[in-house]
Amino acid sequence: MLKRKIEDTLNQWKNTAGHKPLMIMGIRQCGKTFIAQQFAAANYKNVIYINFIEQPDRINAFLGSKDVNSILLSLSAQIPGVTFTPGDTCFILDEIQDCPEARTALKFFKEDGRFDVIATGSLLGVQGYGDEQKKQHRRLAAKKEPGINSIPVGSEYIVEMYPLDFEEFLWANGINTDVIAVLSKCYCEETPVPAGIHVAMRKLLNLYVAIGGLPEAINTFLTTNNLNEVSKAYQSILKEYRDDMVKYAPDKDKPHIRECFNSIPKQLAKENKKFQYSKVQPGGRSETYAGSLQWLEDAGIICRCYNTDITGLPMEGNAKENVFKVYMSDIGLLTEMLGEGIRADILQGNLGGFKGAIYENLMADTLHKKAQKLYYFHKDSGLELDFLVRMNGECVPLEVKAKTAKSKSAKTVLNHPEKYHVKQIIKFGDYNIGRDDKLLTLPNYMQFLLNLEPEEIAMEPIDSYSINSMAKEFLNQSYVNTEKNDKGQR
Repeated sequence: MLKRKIEDTLNQWKNTAGHKPLMIMGIRQCGKTFIAQQFAAANYKNVIYINFIEQPDRINAFLGSKDVNSILLSLSAQIPGVTFTPGDTCFILDEIQDCPEARTALKFFKEDGRFDVIATGSLLGVQGYGDEQKKQHRRLAAKKEPGINSIPVGSEYIVEMYPLDFEEFLWANGINTDVIAVLSKCYCEETPVPAGIHVAMRKLLNLYVAIGGLPEAINTFLTTNNLNEVSKAYQSILKEYRDDMVKYAPDKDKPHIRECFNSIPKQLAKENKKFQYSKVQPGGRSETYAGSLQWLEDAGIICRCYNTDITGLPMEGNAKENVFKVYMSDIGLLTEMLGEGIRADILQGNLGGFKGAIYENLMADTLHKKAQKLYYFHKDSGLELDFLVRMNGECVPLEVKAKTAKSKSAKTVLNHPEKYHVKQIIKFGDYNIGRDDKLLTLPNYMQFLLNLEPEEIAMEPIDSYSINSMAKEFLNQSYVNTEKNDKGQR
């Protein structure tokens, strides 16, 4: 059983008075169903599990505008012996993207307040629900049924779930908190990691790159210790993804989504990793493929890294929407797409021309799982830095390199603080901790330690009493002065 960081979020949600229904969103096969069932089993007397893909008949209980009592009545007719205990019953609505009416019903559950609801969905960001679902919704809309495809704004608490990050992967492999504490101490104090731990962490990181963060692949490895079996697990997962591209994608984009998806490894293998539609197919243009690429992003399968030619904040305001790189949202997906034999190469450190692609995608993987938007710095002059992040209120470039020496771009940026406003650069690679003036070098396995939480803004409470008192005193004094002036004139 894999320990996941989202468990703390679920406990906090349940312990919050008057909590809303919980919506867990995330890429397919990242562990949403398992974590929802495990949490519900441990915290509720009754768990009502509904999977709208495996149990399409359950959709009928949510069609039309119904209150919770009507939904319970319909479900009790469908599920023999079911019990609904107020305050101790949790509904799990799995694959809710296949029943938009169930998502609309979250508003009813929020207003009713008797039962907790955990909903999960893999493709809630995409437009369209497949041909059969579309036909059904059109029929209901023709009958003027209210609530069709209505998102219950303000009636759900949305949580994004990701595949396992490297720290969770360490937990899965039996690495305890003492080791994490050593790494954190060395990171904060900028002192080298002890040699034995350093060597072990390098091996574990290579293993993580070879396996990725999807739970099925990790469990397969922990059970079999066989990377060929891991590859079989990914082949099955990728088949599910490609099936989704046909089932849920808009008709006009279906022929092109796979082409975009399959082009990502060769896009990243280029020296210039900027995504080019012409590399999807010769002569390809954004008019043909932009919608397909957007579908992949909305489905959580890829993440974009936008170009900015300014090393400053806010990065989003400086980003160029039509210039970007594309990375896989989990490093294991890219590893599988690179073909047979790549896992053995990764474990041996023999990556050839794919080294840049793999380790840049690893950094994108880390930032994405920290819920960060991705940006990189590039100017027409040739200056380029792999990633930009906000740390402690400043823009900090991150480099992912194989060597410890400063790159030309890093030297230029650091030598001109008046122009680029960069105080330090962090470079990750296959080496231990070190510092050369404003350049901090860290081993790749320390990426997960980056603290990218928004800085706290602490404010003193407003002393409205004092303000009101001063205003009253001022007005009283003004009145007295006016009275004196009037007497003087008389």
